[in-house]
Amino acid sequence: MPAPQPSQPQPPQPQPSRSQSSQPQPQPSRSQSSGPAPTSDLSSVVPPVLAEVVRSGFVEGRHRGSLVVLGADGAVELALGEVTAPVFPRSSNKPMQAAGVLRAGLDLAGERLALAAASHSGEPFHRDLVRKMLDEYGLDPALLQCPADLPLDPEERDTYLAAGAAPDRITMNCSGKHTAMLAVCAQRGWPVESYLDPGHPLQRIIHRVVEDAAGEPVAAVGTDGCGAPLMAISLVGLARAFRSFVHAEPGTAERRVADAMRAHPEYVAGTRRADTWLMREVPGTLSKMGAEAVQAVALPDGRALAFKIEDGATRALNPVLARALTLLGVEGPVVDRIGRTPLLGGGREVGEIRAAF
Repeated sequence: MPAPQPSQPQPPQPQPSRSQSSQPQPQPSRSQSSGPAPTSDLSSVVPPVLAEVVRSGFVEGRHRGSLVVLGADGAVELALGEVTAPVFPRSSNKPMQAAGVLRAGLDLAGERLALAAASHSGEPFHRDLVRKMLDEYGLDPALLQCPADLPLDPEERDTYLAAGAAPDRITMNCSGKHTAMLAVCAQRGWPVESYLDPGHPLQRIIHRVVEDAAGEPVAAVGTDGCGAPLMAISLVGLARAFRSFVHAEPGTAERRVADAMRAHPEYVAGTRRADTWLMREVPGTLSKMGAEAVQAVALPDGRALAFKIEDGATRALNPVLARALTLLGVEGPVVDRIGRTPLLGGGREVGEIRAAF
């Protein structure tokens, strides 16, 4: 539809309440996949609009994506877009990676286990615990193969730079995960220089954990932003995985990870992050975001959700998460806090990013 002229702004247009695709499942590209190249053209599959960018009453942008909601029995209750095609969950896979480290034999608990499943904000308490864990296992920080980076949290990044600090591997949001991976390799006598190789014994264990939790085969193996192997599964599989963690038997690797994350959410994310707010204020909830606007959540009764914004815009993540939580019956100030995403003009609020489903 042609955009209205700037002199004639129009009110936001309503979007369909849901859109389900019956098209074949898309396959990862050859550059992302360890499998064959795709054999079908799915360029005509258009996911529904999940969020709108509204400025001064004018819809100036839209974010499309796919979302699935599972009921307490694990059945699909709502599917928007293509939820059975493989996606890269990015850091939403971290609980499964942490469970793989436990299955491999590392005995972590509490804040240390939460940090192993974290995309931490790079706040001082995150960095301090990474250093402490490296010391505890006799590991040189130079062994970390995640890239040097600045704190993930914008406020912490400004403080960090103002102090004259430089990008560092310990500061990178995945450093807790990498430290745990190195620790179990050192403990088991496995090669530490190749701990990120998909064929490494640790990564083969993680691969099995992902498949066990998702209830489906890994569709492709790529490389995450931190350099670790990245397993592709469907959004249904991702929601199913989170549900399996909260329903796992006490003492299992999966339940230990879920319990640590829920008890110490600040170490999973940070003091100014939606995952922390949700796990802190809705007891028993397991929540983990991933890069490229991926999110997965499981409630203690087994209801779960997973979604991905197609263009990877993280600004749409929280409004969509808040709306999806409302569909799951989660209410309270935390949902409003997560969903509030104002747009500024001239330093004042002139609009918002809002859910559109």
